[in-house]
Amino acid sequence: MARRSLHIAMICTERLPVPPIRGGAIQILIGGALPHLAKRHRVTVYCVADPELPDREVAGRVAFERVPKDRYVYNVAVKLEEARKAGLIYDVVHVFNRPAHVLIYKSAMPESRFVVSLHNEMFREGKISEEMGRLSVRAIDRIMSISDYIGDTIVTRFPAAAGKLRTVYSAVDLQRYAPVWTEEGQRIRTELRRQYGLEGKKVVLYVGRLSAVKGPDVLIQAMERVFRSDPEAVLLIVGSKWFSDDTLDDFGERLRRSAEAFGDRIVFTGFLPPSRVPDAFLAGDVFVCSSQWQEPLARVHYEAMAAGLPIVTTNRGGNSEIVRHGVNGLVIDDYANPDAFADAILRLFGDPEEAERMARAGRAFVERNHGFEHAARRLELLYMAAVNRKKIE
Repeated sequence: MARRSLHIAMICTERLPVPPIRGGAIQILIGGALPHLAKRHRVTVYCVADPELPDREVAGRVAFERVPKDRYVYNVAVKLEEARKAGLIYDVVHVFNRPAHVLIYKSAMPESRFVVSLHNEMFREGKISEEMGRLSVRAIDRIMSISDYIGDTIVTRFPAAAGKLRTVYSAVDLQRYAPVWTEEGQRIRTELRRQYGLEGKKVVLYVGRLSAVKGPDVLIQAMERVFRSDPEAVLLIVGSKWFSDDTLDDFGERLRRSAEAFGDRIVFTGFLPPSRVPDAFLAGDVFVCSSQWQEPLARVHYEAMAAGLPIVTTNRGGNSEIVRHGVNGLVIDDYANPDAFADAILRLFGDPEEAERMARAGRAFVERNHGFEHAARRLELLYMAAVNRKKIE
């Protein structure tokens, strides 16, 4: 039987717009999945307004409604009510990472099926009350988590969510990430290394926010030993304290000061626009995710694999669900110990064949499972399950 064509509403968080002109993991996932979903379905995206984007926009089977950040939930609910009064009933309303807002949106569009995706621990204490959590779980038809780790945190507190839950891993634009061993990858790599003065160096790459929970300070401590052991080693740090914000907070200033002792062996790029991030991965030889918190599952892992880099990551949260120790990277249990990072980095520097094997395994893994077409298909199946109210196996 042919699949039904749906009209889907996606309600993004209030932080960043779609398309992902300012970055953001949720926004990148939505932007990447939309072209594939729109081949069969109509989609309306509700997101925060941005001075560089129109408040309303239609592109083929995709429409965008952008509302002010101030009173964001109210503004979106009003838009839903206006759509309903005009005769538009969405088959599915997908609320991203804000389970506490479901009841408000559902009151505006009561006939729709509701899907909520969790990209952080939004069902934990301090994020949602016991009563609101129970009511939200009851009102939601399907729950998507970006990792088994996040799913487990939901079910631990709200067991009734178990039958509605499915893990839908994120994805990456495989066309935008040229593996480092390709001709295009080598061309970009050469240009970037020239730009940052990294010719002939062994580059450890960090891509992410400059935040204590992400652990760049631990990585800098680890590099002291790496620098002593390998005179060609350098550290390239790509990122800023927040999306589109290149100002330094106290942590960022301390980080810069700690790096000064190593001179030009630690290079900061500052904030890079999302359009430049895929190329930035090609400057590296080894990618390191030094997260100290229980990471839901950082999308930089997908990006590093797509670019063809071996990965060093921490066994925190969902990271180890896609990085398999000794297969496509090295997973560190002793995540707060700089020596553990130094050991892993030096192991990969000292065994180029192992590093390349892991890099190629990572690229093959995302090609098989984590292109945006894969994520869109998984979302579609989740939406169909919500509409048909089928039990998820």
